[in-house]
Amino acid sequence: MPLDTAASAELFARARAVTPGGVNSPVRAFNAVGGTPRFIRSAAGAWLTDHDGNEYVDLICSWGPMLLGHAHPEVMAAVQTAVARGTSYGAPTEPEVELAEEIVARTPVERVRFVSSGTEATMSAIRLARGFTGRDVVVKFAGCYHGHVDPLLASAGSGLATFAVPGTPGVPASSTELTLVLPYNDRTAVEQVFAEHGDRIACLITEAAPGNMGVVPPEAGFNAFLAETCTKHGALFVSDEVMTGFRASRQGQWGLDGAVEGWRPDLVTFGKVMGGGFPAAAFGGRADVMGHLAPEGPVYQAGTLSGNPVATTAGLTTLRLATEEVYDHVGRAADVVKTAAAEALTAAGVSHTVQSTGTMFSVFLTEGPVRDFDDASRTSAAGYAAFFHAMLERHVYLPPSAYEAWFLSSAHDDRAVQTVVDALPHAARAAAAAMGGEA
Repeated sequence: MPLDTAASAELFARARAVTPGGVNSPVRAFNAVGGTPRFIRSAAGAWLTDHDGNEYVDLICSWGPMLLGHAHPEVMAAVQTAVARGTSYGAPTEPEVELAEEIVARTPVERVRFVSSGTEATMSAIRLARGFTGRDVVVKFAGCYHGHVDPLLASAGSGLATFAVPGTPGVPASSTELTLVLPYNDRTAVEQVFAEHGDRIACLITEAAPGNMGVVPPEAGFNAFLAETCTKHGALFVSDEVMTGFRASRQGQWGLDGAVEGWRPDLVTFGKVMGGGFPAAAFGGRADVMGHLAPEGPVYQAGTLSGNPVATTAGLTTLRLATEEVYDHVGRAADVVKTAAAEALTAAGVSHTVQSTGTMFSVFLTEGPVRDFDDASRTSAAGYAAFFHAMLERHVYLPPSAYEAWFLSSAHDDRAVQTVVDALPHAARAAAAAMGGEA
């Protein structure tokens, strides 16, 4: 029986009158899957409640940040104490120092600068890389998303080593003419571009493990190869861990490959989990590179709300609570859901592949493996839309796009996980029907 969505529909109509598309971030509009976007009234633990009173197991977790689940009591208590002291000072505070120390202790970075969003983090890292090297060209990969900063909203040009073209209206060609876009996991393409433009390349930026075209892990040794190539040519290697940082593992994606293989990125961007659900992000790296930032160096970067005391308190509390036991729990719960999804889709005769890195995973409705954006683009949009709505009807809230990661939290207990498992066979049959297969 379809869920009542009257209250969400009314709010969506009101929102569309005053906000473009009725949402403040495009994927929330459900354009990729159709239907009425759910307006959430509250959340607790692993569950969301919408304005119609419907409850859903949350497999988005605010697109990653809610590692501990929603409204974790200790995080809430710390935030309430911080709010009682004031919400913003425009001056240094102790929580930002403590959060920086926590990040440095867990990751390969030596110094950290806080900002308010992942887009700010990548924008600032690119500026710093250009200022440090005295070069202008940036290399990125198709399908890797680094926020909506102009030079990185770029599409590949007509040839492998040609410069990019704007990826959206509103981005002038001049903003992307120094960006090169390559296929992900393609060592030959990287070697060719550095052979042709190596002395002009300021940095190569990549998601440490892409999650914005679905989860597409780097092939074994690929990140190490990128780091070595950048060092050889005097460019900086920028690892974007906005999504994977403190989510894929306690040390992010770097803990799964860099710490094992013995390499370090020159700069890293962070966000999501480190903000504990608040608008907070950071970039950090080698001390000599970070020393080029004002006020120590000539590269300017600033922000009124950077290092906000409430946000840094939430992030600090979250990271301190994010023990190995938390990651073990999330990983086990994710394994149960991954296995159940694969079994349900196989039983329904749906072509699929499930890919993961650490606690993050994605379900592609296409034969695998998925190595790059072209592979990811083969996933069935119609199949996923049917799958999504069948899960939603059974009180499971998936990402409303086929090109996103699925996230669980330490609050996903047996009841929450079983709700997901029980919904999967019906959703798989719905996907099969939409794709023309046997239901």
